[in-house]
Amino acid sequence: MQEPDMKKYDAIIIGAGQAGVPLAKKLAKAGKRTAIIEKRWLGGTCVNDGCTPSKTLIGDARLAYVAKQAQRIGLRVEGEVDINTLLDRKTEIVENARTGIYKSMRDIPNLDLMMGTATFTGEKELRVDYVNGNMEFVSADLVFINTGARPQIPDIPGISEAGYLTSTSIMELRSIPEHLVILGGGYIALEFAQLFCRLGSKVTILEKGERILSKEDEDVAKEVGTILEEDGAGVITNVQVDKVARTPGGQTVISIHTDGGEEQQITCSHWLIAAGRVPNTEELNLAKAGIKTDEKGYIVTNERLQTSAAGVYALGDVKGGPAFTHVAYHDHLIVLKNILEQGNLSTHNRIIPYCMFTDPELGRVGMTEQEAKEKGFTVQVAKLEMSNSARGVESGETRGFMKAIVDAYTGQILGASILAVNGGEISSVLQMAMVGNIPYDAIRNMMFAHPTFSESLNNLFMTLDKS
Repeated sequence: MQEPDMKKYDAIIIGAGQAGVPLAKKLAKAGKRTAIIEKRWLGGTCVNDGCTPSKTLIGDARLAYVAKQAQRIGLRVEGEVDINTLLDRKTEIVENARTGIYKSMRDIPNLDLMMGTATFTGEKELRVDYVNGNMEFVSADLVFINTGARPQIPDIPGISEAGYLTSTSIMELRSIPEHLVILGGGYIALEFAQLFCRLGSKVTILEKGERILSKEDEDVAKEVGTILEEDGAGVITNVQVDKVARTPGGQTVISIHTDGGEEQQITCSHWLIAAGRVPNTEELNLAKAGIKTDEKGYIVTNERLQTSAAGVYALGDVKGGPAFTHVAYHDHLIVLKNILEQGNLSTHNRIIPYCMFTDPELGRVGMTEQEAKEKGFTVQVAKLEMSNSARGVESGETRGFMKAIVDAYTGQILGASILAVNGGEISSVLQMAMVGNIPYDAIRNMMFAHPTFSESLNNLFMTLDKS
């Protein structure tokens, strides 16, 4: 059998996501002949299905919420939400971002952009099936996999026939759901729950566990639940979905039971599956390249992001772990430094921040209280209700609280949960303190501008003096 012609590169990146694009550009600029292969759109999940479109819609929904809340100061705002205007704005922002990525790549020497599907045919050898029907074989000394993940669809009787929404398709709805049921109680589920409450939908959340936000401290999850219920979302926990069906009139009927054995049917206009994600690895033929995966299909890597195959790396969501855009971007910095500058960077002990963009936001960094205790730390817990924050009271944003976990012996901050307006920004202040080994008492006595939300960190750590 004749061997196919093989185009040789120094580096091949599979997937043009938040790790793949900057890595491809920097490798090419460093003189390495580089190819990046993308089967769908440039920008990955963040630009096309995740951060950019969802946070645009969340921001618009907050304006609708603020307009309604303005009545408390005597401001009357009339009118309804025009969903088409919101979607058109979202689409324009996404397309501008996608176009910007293409323009940033098109004229870089040593960089080839291939629009198609990549499949391993051997060790560091790939077949590219282009979207135009053509095919090509390529190989490289270095291969980087950045193919991401997608929504996981549970095996529920009737689900295929009844249909469902995902975190991608729900952002294309040209009508506001009358009643939206959401399967899942994690970050994506709760962001969409509040978003559609604010657009005027009735929203019901179905969570299989004992509570929403199972990875967060119980008091944080409880407060988020209270906020969502204030905004109109219903939450049912300990739920098992037995089957789903679609009525002749187009409604969806979801049959459930709870741990107590109670069976009920919920009829809704739309339902969203937000119950986890799975890696995009099945088309890659990883076994052919000697690349190991775990039981869920995620690529196994070491702390330097190397796979079981020499010269092959995995970055971002496809390797499991925290599935955040900023993690993927930081992954590319690790491999870039190690490869181009013979560095020794790794994922070991890196502090990973994240934010759930409900309103108020949940800004998170480091360990939760539960995690710190499980790891054997003796902790102090600082907590400040936002109703005791001067800026919170003055701006009318008193929902939520600030919480920080402190090592009782060293005074170092181990983690924080900031459930507040601008919670992500405030938690970033504490992240900087953690990276710089600044103890809590230095922040307690630090001078912040008045009145800011970050100034309330003074008061947060003053609570430890009273404990």
